Amino acid sequence: MQGKKDYQEKLFASFQLSERIPKDNFYRRLRGTIDLDFLYRLTKGYYGESGQKSIDPVVFFKLCLVGYLENIISDRKLIDHCSMRLDILFFIGYDIDEELPWHSTISRTRQLFPESVFEEAFTNILSMCVERGMVSGHTQAIDSAPVKANASMDTLELKVPEEDLEEHLKKIRAISSMDREGPHRKSKNDKSDEGQRGITASKRELDAIKGRNKRWAKDQDQRPGAGNKGSKYTSNKTHYSPTDPDARISVKPGKARKLNYLSQLSVDTAHHVITDIRAYHADGKDNQQLQDIVPRLQRRLWQQGLVFENCVADTGYSSGENYAFLETMGLKSFIPPHGTYKGGPDGFEYIGEHDRYLCPQGKVIPFTKVFKDYRTGTKKKEYRARKHVCTDCPIRSTCLGKSAQEKKFSVTYYREEYERNNERVNSPQGRYMKGKRQSTVEPVFGTLTQFMGLRKINTIGLAQANKVMHLSAIAYNLKKYLKFERKRVKSGAGQLALKALAKSVLQNLFQASMTHRNLDFRF
Repeated sequence: MQGKKDYQEKLFASFQLSERIPKDNFYRRLRGTIDLDFLYRLTKGYYGESGQKSIDPVVFFKLCLVGYLENIISDRKLIDHCSMRLDILFFIGYDIDEELPWHSTISRTRQLFPESVFEEAFTNILSMCVERGMVSGHTQAIDSAPVKANASMDTLELKVPEEDLEEHLKKIRAISSMDREGPHRKSKNDKSDEGQRGITASKRELDAIKGRNKRWAKDQDQRPGAGNKGSKYTSNKTHYSPTDPDARISVKPGKARKLNYLSQLSVDTAHHVITDIRAYHADGKDNQQLQDIVPRLQRRLWQQGLVFENCVADTGYSSGENYAFLETMGLKSFIPPHGTYKGGPDGFEYIGEHDRYLCPQGKVIPFTKVFKDYRTGTKKKEYRARKHVCTDCPIRSTCLGKSAQEKKFSVTYYREEYERNNERVNSPQGRYMKGKRQSTVEPVFGTLTQFMGLRKINTIGLAQANKVMHLSAIAYNLKKYLKFERKRVKSGAGQLALKALAKSVLQNLFQASMTHRNLDFRF
């Protein structure tokens, strides 16, 4: 007959949460895997000796991990979600009748602990992966990706004091009618300091910005979306965000300009375990940050008993300074050079013994000086021929152009390091490393941004963004760890070890029994 369920709420006479969670549940297995008791030692100094008890630091970290495992970036939504899940309650150690912490407690506790606590937690989870043989250490793939900051382009303000705004606007672009009608600054809660509000760009850089904006002056107000500051040309040299002064304007080809942070990620190529992650300003270049990433990564791997040998990255990390730096660190670089690198003009032959070039006509172009390029800040070597060398040259017009009197060009100071790196990149191992990087670090970034709560930073400031990225990486590595453990069990690795042990025990027993029989026979 047809059944009909009548629900009547009642008090449980006997209920155990652990009995309701399946044995193969993810959070049940995670609870039995990780031990976060070391957090008590790390965080003890940030609490007083008296007063009301705060949230348990282990519970705080577990709640944060749940947020990234469930792809929830809102603390309020996280608490609501956890209260509805029995397995999560069991994981964090709460019973069904216990009230969870307030969402604001999560935010305040995140601000209380410094970055070092989150980095130590990340290193601890990485150690678990190393012990299970998931990290080889010798080859690390490095890449970066912008992560949206918790600030809007509409909040941007000019980097000058209020009384100088009108005068400053005249320097960098033409005044539009929209600028005259409304105030230039609307933000009331400005979190920036005087250094972040002040102009640091040189006159040359400001002139370049002004030139790019002249063509916008006539029809600026008629452009679609002109009311949005993000639709106008903005620059980190002339604008800042009062909401989050550490956020920087950045753009990817084909996408709108946004306020972002930059996430620098290092991944081990063996089982795609994250070995290092950190937040940087989004207006920095990858090749400027490599020398900060590598020593920290190498030190962490050494502490785990691993040897870092190969550094694999894309063209964005290319520079002669980086190639030379990696060689001094004892590392092999597999970083493709920029497309502009040629090692000298076309048709010119380099003579390494005398550090000079031979032009297509066999004339000597000697080395003259070392200088620093003001545009890129890189070290270069200048080569210049004497004026009389080029006077009667048959290819003078095509080689020198219209106004030059002698041949002059510059080449990177680190030419030899470039050549050694290029030889590695173009070798069979280099082509293998390129495919390895594309299949390793790029999918990891996709997973973090789409499924592990890193699509947007829900905090303010570079230090807080760094904590968020470490928590997301911890959640990713834990998920990898549990998946690896399950595969290990299914593959029979544990069963084979047990069978080998049982076989050894049986052999020992058999030998002992045979020895005993022989002794009895003698008697």
